[in-house]
Amino acid sequence: MTYRTLLTSALYISLAIGALGVGFSAYAHDETHDSHEDYTLIHAGDVMTVPGERVLSDHTIIIHDGKIVGVEPGFLEDEDATTIDGKDMFFLPGLIDSHVHLRGEWNPNGRLENFTKEAGDVAYDAAANARKTLMAGFTAVQDVGGPPEIKALSRAISAGKVPGPHIRASGNVSITGGHGELNGFRADILEHFQRPTNCDGADDCRRATRLAIKNGADLIKIASTGGVLSNTNAGTGQQMTDDELVAIVEAATSMGRKVTAHAHGKDGIEAALNAGVSSIEHGTYLDENTTRLFKKYDAVLVPTVLAGMTVKEWDFLPPASYKKAQEVGPRMLDMLSLAHESGITIAFGTDTGVSKHGNNAKEFEYMVAAGMSETEAIRAATVTAAKHIELDAVIATLEAGKYADLIGVDGDPREDIAELMDVDFVMKGGIVYKGE
Repeated sequence: MTYRTLLTSALYISLAIGALGVGFSAYAHDETHDSHEDYTLIHAGDVMTVPGERVLSDHTIIIHDGKIVGVEPGFLEDEDATTIDGKDMFFLPGLIDSHVHLRGEWNPNGRLENFTKEAGDVAYDAAANARKTLMAGFTAVQDVGGPPEIKALSRAISAGKVPGPHIRASGNVSITGGHGELNGFRADILEHFQRPTNCDGADDCRRATRLAIKNGADLIKIASTGGVLSNTNAGTGQQMTDDELVAIVEAATSMGRKVTAHAHGKDGIEAALNAGVSSIEHGTYLDENTTRLFKKYDAVLVPTVLAGMTVKEWDFLPPASYKKAQEVGPRMLDMLSLAHESGITIAFGTDTGVSKHGNNAKEFEYMVAAGMSETEAIRAATVTAAKHIELDAVIATLEAGKYADLIGVDGDPREDIAELMDVDFVMKGGIVYKGE
């Protein structure tokens, strides 16, 4: 197809994306800019249009109205188009982090901030963290904290009011005293922090799941096991009962939502998989039997090794959390190695908010250290992650009709994954946010 043919077909491509049957407009339809009326040509020295497939050299990426029109051989010219010189750069689709917490960032005063910060403070923090995430090359995220501030932020980003990645946000369902609840304070204080989506027993957990969806959850996030940073000496084994897990999955599925489970202990991972969750966050104590369950149910692992490596270095945690951090953190790299060797589907995710926002790409180095190739790690953060967060129809490859989300680096990340720690160019929806 010639360049001129591509240009004249751009309108049809723009219209065709509306027939894909996905929530494209919910994430980006309002991100318009005057320059979208014209074409943008990126002269790419190298471009990975589909991670895992061959890289093209000396090609032009053609963009119109925020979408990819095509990728053509040679460096095409048009005096009416905006041209970006990336002849010395390597381009690939924007990265995706499947597990973030944009509302805040853990620090020695973090527990106190639950009581000192107002909703407006949290919203501004979330907006600042979203910008850091985008500038680090992550053009889409799944926020598995997902309170009202995150839904508001998602709407603001989609409307072009603030810069940030596409956001899918969870509704969280927790049991009394479990991970996801505030713990470690006086009982009269804790009474004021009860979430309406806390539940006990199968019927109550159905109610909580339906309420979370009513309140706008794109997916349901549960904690089938205890968690490291919960300030309670309750371990990291299974805490939700089997019937509670089944009830949540049934209620979510009936309303068109998937369920992902925070799970460290082997018993809680396997119970969640047997109940029908779509994915496991962390997966610390999985073993060979667990990996067989992953494959049986075609479930996804979001390993978050960066979080484990981060918390094991903290000396400011309260005793209950510190003990768990020292037990869990050192195990996570071996966990990922076993998962990869076993052929589990792995989607990139970091638990950022535990680690610092903007440093998400550090997870790539751990993935490679665990035995994944650089290309496998990139694919986990693009093609696999996009399918996992249900946006694969509109992002994650540089193909005609998809959203123009792409990044550029100076070197080849297939040879040195650390290139992704220093992204030089970020475009989202055809708008350049970093580099030119």
